[in-house]
Order: sequence, then structure tokens, then C-alpha cells
Amino acid sequence: MGMLRHWILVLGLMALALPAAAFETSARAAYVVDMTTGTVLLNKNADEPLPPASMSKLMTLYVAFEAVRDGRLSLDERLPVSGHAMSYGGSTMFLNTRDRVRVEDLLRGIVVLSGNDACAVIAEALSPDGTEAGFARFMTQRAQAMGLTNSVFQNASGWPAAGHVMSMRDLALLARRLIEDFPEFYPMFAETEFRFDGRAPANIHNRNPLLGLGIGADGLKTGHTQEAGYGLVGSAVQGDRRVIFAITGLDSAADRARESEAIVNWAFRQFAQKSVLSAGTVVAEAEIWMGDAPRVGLTPAEDIEMLLPVLGADRVPAQVVHTGPVRAPVAKGDVLGELVIAPEGLPERRVPLVAASEVGPGGVMTRLRTVAGLLLARLRAGPEGAL
Repeated sequence: MGMLRHWILVLGLMALALPAAAFETSARAAYVVDMTTGTVLLNKNADEPLPPASMSKLMTLYVAFEAVRDGRLSLDERLPVSGHAMSYGGSTMFLNTRDRVRVEDLLRGIVVLSGNDACAVIAEALSPDGTEAGFARFMTQRAQAMGLTNSVFQNASGWPAAGHVMSMRDLALLARRLIEDFPEFYPMFAETEFRFDGRAPANIHNRNPLLGLGIGADGLKTGHTQEAGYGLVGSAVQGDRRVIFAITGLDSAADRARESEAIVNWAFRQFAQKSVLSAGTVVAEAEIWMGDAPRVGLTPAEDIEMLLPVLGADRVPAQVVHTGPVRAPVAKGDVLGELVIAPEGLPERRVPLVAASEVGPGGVMTRLRTVAGLLLARLRAGPEGAL
């Protein structure tokens, strides 16, 4: 018995299968995923740990949202502002040590205004030792537990620091967790402005360049430092699909805006959800050993739908793999192999294949014919094949 492989074409309506048009990004690193299907559409240096700038504030927000959900922090609670938090420059809420700020305002100050001072206030409130450094260590541990394996934090805001890094894959995974785990907070990311106490008229607008373009964008966070360049963790919804992406290393805010919009349009226009196979469709047959039938059909147990390139979606290469012959009896629905679907330019998908019908054990004559066939085959093979 050995591994049998059969090549098939799932759909054969076109003469030629064309690969998805690859997106040529000028970003240093990029990761684009269709959240609805989990299909990775673009991967450029996506696992390289890089300075994330303010995009790392998404992890601070995740930890804060968890604390609110768990009752360790209240949205109406007012937190003090330390001298350390007040000392931050860059993008801030212009907080000072006389302030006691509502948690909900701090969260909006991080989401909409990218407030470095607000991050420090939240960090000191939730830190195991009351310091931002202690919170950063906690953030790193929490991120690792979530599967963000290329993320290490030195502070809560993304302020430039040696060893403060995230990968684009990690940022996209974090974005997905924020969307799925905290639907009650996620609408904050689509807010275009936040006027806190009238004290920061120069910093009231969300920097996300996609909001308001009518392309379904509803989050999440921009980032910029001299070392990191310009980046964005973005998400958009059109119809039944949601796309998440993370990019970094662009040369300017204008480049970031153009690249982000182009990625969203490409992801929605160049790919579509397609029906590939219906449950019960026999795609191959497996040989049966000592059964009342010589073979059994292999079929997917469920309908198969996939996100496929618009060009070439009607002709998708796939491979049926199973170990055979299969010894009888076989029950209908037994998993006997898998269908490996490999659209060009996209990750392969592996689908279990099951027996389309029942095959019972053969009778005495079936067993005698099988043994006789084996003996005859070995005799024909000569001395090396003899018993």
C-alpha cells in the first residue's frame, strides 16, 4: 500500500489559468489578508521585526480594552497624569499633572489623536509595577501569548527605542483580534476627530487617510518616525468581505495615503469569492482492498468556496492525495484523503475528501481472487518476488 496522487482540474472552463496580478508595493514590508476567508493576498517581509512607531499603540489599546472588559478599569474612572506622561512630545493630548482624565477620553485620545501622553497614563495605571517600562514588559508577554511572535515593546506608545519592534503579520493579527474581540470599542477607530477639552486645536483629526473616501475603511492606526518611515494598519469592508493590511517604510504621508488606497482597491477588485466544488461531487476514486466493490468515489464533505483571482478563477489546479488501496469495510463519510487546491499566486488550501458510498467486506470468492492475484503477481515477478 502506498501514497497515490492524482492531478485534476477542479474547473475547466478556461483554456489558461492566469495568476493573480501581484501588487508591487513600495513599502519596506507589507501584509494583506482577506479576513473573511483568511486568504493571504500579499506578503512582503511580513515577518521582519521592524520599528512600528505609533502602530504599536494598538497593543496598548488591546490590553486596555481587556482591562475594561474584565472590570479592572472603568470607562468613567479618572486617572492621574504623571510627570513622566506629561514629558512626552510628538503627538499628544497636551495633558499636565493637574489633570485627572476619564479612561474613555484617554482611549479616544490614543485611537484618534495618537496621544503619547495618553498611552503613558494608561500604561502606568495597568502596569504591574506602576511604570511604563513594566507595562511594556507585560505587553510583550501578552503579545507573545496571542501569537505575536515578532513583537517586543519598550514603551506603550511606539516612541523610538532600541529593541521596540513588531512585524507586519503581527500587526495584522492584532488588528483582527481588536475587530473580533472588541466590537463594542472598534467603532472608535472610524471616528475622524476628537476634541478633548478644547486644548489641542492642532491635534483633533484622525490621521488615517482612508477614512471618508467611501471605500469602506473603518480603522485602524497610522505610524511615523524618522527610523520607521510612514506606516498604516488599515481595514475596510465591502459587501461580505473585510480586508486587513499593515504596511511600513513609506517615504511620506502622501505615499502612505496613495499606497493604502491602492491596496484596498486591489484587494477588493482583483479577488472574488467563488464556488469551487459542491459537496458530493466525486473528484477521484480510491481502490478498495478485499471489498464488495473494487473502488469508491472521493468527494468533499462540504461545499468549497474560495477567494480566487478574478482572472483565472475558472481553472484552478488541484491535487488529490490519498493512501491506497483502502482495506474494506469503508463507511460512507470516512475520510480517505485530501484535495490540495493551489491557486496561482495564493496559498494552497487542503480539503478532506470522504468516501462517497459504503463499501462492505468482500465474500469468500473476493478474498480467494485477491489472494490468487497476489500469488500470480509475485510468480510473474520471479525469484525476487517469491514468497
